[in-house]
Amino acid sequence: MIATRRRRRRWPWVAALLVAATAGAGWYGWRAETGATATPARETATIQLGDIETSVTAIANIQPKTYVDVGTQVSGQLRSVLPDIGDIVKKGDLLAEIDPTVYQTRVTGDRASLDNLKAQLAQAEAQLELDTLRSQRAQELLARSSGSKDAADAATATMRISAAKIDALKAQIQQTKATLDGDLANLGYTKIYAPMDGTVVSLSAKPGQTLNANQSAPIVLRIADLQTMTVTAQVTEGDIPRVKVGMPAYFSTLGLPDRRWEGTVRQVEPTPTIVNDVVLYNVLIDVPNSDLTLMTNMTAQVFFRLGEARRVPLVPVQAVRTGPDGRSFVQVVTGSGVERRAVKIGLSNRSMAQVLEGLQPGDTVVVGEGGGPRAPGGGQPRPPMMPRLG
Repeated sequence: MIATRRRRRRWPWVAALLVAATAGAGWYGWRAETGATATPARETATIQLGDIETSVTAIANIQPKTYVDVGTQVSGQLRSVLPDIGDIVKKGDLLAEIDPTVYQTRVTGDRASLDNLKAQLAQAEAQLELDTLRSQRAQELLARSSGSKDAADAATATMRISAAKIDALKAQIQQTKATLDGDLANLGYTKIYAPMDGTVVSLSAKPGQTLNANQSAPIVLRIADLQTMTVTAQVTEGDIPRVKVGMPAYFSTLGLPDRRWEGTVRQVEPTPTIVNDVVLYNVLIDVPNSDLTLMTNMTAQVFFRLGEARRVPLVPVQAVRTGPDGRSFVQVVTGSGVERRAVKIGLSNRSMAQVLEGLQPGDTVVVGEGGGPRAPGGGQPRPPMMPRLG
């Protein structure tokens, strides 16, 4: 009985030792199978031929290159506006008319004044002719001692006064003519004509509205040439030194992101605008718009081409490293292992770089170090479960 109890007491300890040994063997086998202590896998890439482009990007607004705000030079009530928004007009077409009553009255008064002055001039000229004859007779009588010197001098003075009156009347006539010309011009300004060919893109005044040209320049409508549009891109001060006149550029609009319009930089405006403490410079690009797809105030994303290369070896930028001497190098995978190789880089963007020297298509380079084996689903492999005692 005593021996039997002692064997029963030793059995749990023996079982525990057997379970621990089995678990240790399983853990060792799992570590060996998964290779958790092995060197992490390398991420590599193969050098291939491709195209690369470097550019400066900016947001832009589209406006017609040529447009005119058609206003009125005289005050008055707007009697009529003939075209509507979207109508195409030709240079010289009648667009609108101001009530001409006041200006027609002024012209009529100027003409009446001018006729009156001309009549006075004719009378003065006749009087001068008479005074001239009287002066001649007085001089003849004085020469024959038949008349007095006072009478001859008075006749001469009267003749000169008549001549002066004629000069004054002529000056008044010129002044009245100038007034008439001005009033005729104002009368003509009551009819507003198109100054250019184009499309009416906006109307700022309506018939019946009173326009006051003395305080401001009232705008009636806007005519724009929609055949050529100007893209105004706002480029930051960090990028503007790289943008030059004549540089090629392309853009797409929000409504047509897959269509590309090409153009060149026409002007870089020297005076910036400041928006939320950001300094922006306007860069202008002209593009043809024969199909009228581009419309006023459209938003565009512009790309200014700084450089491009076709069918050149490309390497991921993550693979290029810089040594202490400032030179670029990559790690190339060869049959004998990984070797460090100096390279010369040309154009580059956020993802790829052009290889000028050091690599050939087909070479394999190390992009980065991996994180070791991954279990399905992205997590680390789980070790085998420990057997439960009892």
